[in-house]
Amino acid sequence: MKVALILGAAVWPDGAPSPTLRRRTLHAVALWRRGEVAALIPCGGLGTHPPSEAEAMRRLLLSEGVPPGAIHLEDRSRNTHENIRLALPILAGLGATEAVIVTDATHAPRARLIAGRLGLRATSASPPLRGGHLPTTLRQGLREIPATALALWRLRSR
Repeated sequence: MKVALILGAAVWPDGAPSPTLRRRTLHAVALWRRGEVAALIPCGGLGTHPPSEAEAMRRLLLSEGVPPGAIHLEDRSRNTHENIRLALPILAGLGATEAVIVTDATHAPRARLIAGRLGLRATSASPPLRGGHLPTTLRQGLREIPATALALWRLRSR
């Protein structure tokens, strides 16, 4: 069974998913509708604004017609490493043999690196940047340089 792991992003002050979180979630819906994944795991705990990132995604998934039984929340994580690590027991409980990490293209290499080091066989799928905000995308890409270095250091020290 292949499962989509949707990595978190910000929730706005009104509780709505940020454009990044919305894009990732809708891309996961498309994968689910095409039958490429059997279940969806929205990942992300409570950030600056409630609800948790996972809960904001769950609401959007339900509004898009995904049945509740296909949604399995991981709502405690605070970063990419925790997104994946805390989703591992959920994946095991579902009998998942493979995961598709749904995140932005700039973030996908680091997410796959972390997944591999945690023993998860995973590919990634990124939503198109159509409708994305160019300065935000550039900032996300630049952020990945030190974030990847930090992830490598953390993974080696474990």
